[in-house]
Amino acid sequence: MSPAPTRADIVWRGQPVQLEYQWVGSSQPGVPLVVFLHEGLGSVAMWRDFPTTFCAASGSRGLVYSRPGYGHSTPRAPDEHWGPDFLQRQALEVLPALLLALGLDTLTTPPWLFGHSDGGSIALLHAAAFPERVAGTIVLAPHIFVEALSIRSIAQAREAYLHADLRPRLARYHADPDSAFWGWNDIWLDPAFRHWRIDTELSAIRCPLLAVQGLDDEYGTLAQIEGIAAAVPGTELLTLADCGHSPQRDQPQALISAAAMFIARQPSGRQLAHKT
Repeated sequence: MSPAPTRADIVWRGQPVQLEYQWVGSSQPGVPLVVFLHEGLGSVAMWRDFPTTFCAASGSRGLVYSRPGYGHSTPRAPDEHWGPDFLQRQALEVLPALLLALGLDTLTTPPWLFGHSDGGSIALLHAAAFPERVAGTIVLAPHIFVEALSIRSIAQAREAYLHADLRPRLARYHADPDSAFWGWNDIWLDPAFRHWRIDTELSAIRCPLLAVQGLDDEYGTLAQIEGIAAAVPGTELLTLADCGHSPQRDQPQALISAAAMFIARQPSGRQLAHKT
């Protein structure tokens, strides 16, 4: 059984913030560390048992955390509105602050980043900004620019939150579901966000990169991971049939096998005892 989540104290935007986090997987010294970065409505709990299963299959150690406003981390204030740079701020400010608070020396022992959706975008931005501090990156359904398909699906999510059962469903995973939902939904549907894109920033990435996309993703198309491959030579692409926006839920075994083998092939991951 994985230990219960605990909280780390950081300062962000000049305010004290507590971040919920959990260690999973191997406690053996020297195994790769994988940092899991959740989706736009995600949290530690919404990953369910995927990080534990992945780390058990790959022999790695996992760090799972909830960003500010999500899960049992400090909620977003009701009058706090995120700007178009909200993903950059998570990548360049919050994630480094958490790693520092946990005493991780990412220059000596760089971690792997494993990001889903918005978390995938954050992983890419962090890897580009700190190329010497990331061993490798795996991104599932990442966003590198805003597509009309994404906007339509996010607008539908707003209707489901207001008029259907999305709010009570999210309340199972977030102490303050309004904090999680409106922080994400408001900025994605803000006209100022329509021109957001990060493909030009990705050329600074130097680590191994695996980009994964479901062929039935309702929030993005193959243009997202194809754009990553165009910006970062050597990127490996994985497309999954019968898979929507969440490969870790729709095709977990295929994803675990491919991702664990990808890590094991890299110099930083050769100590993995691949078991899948």
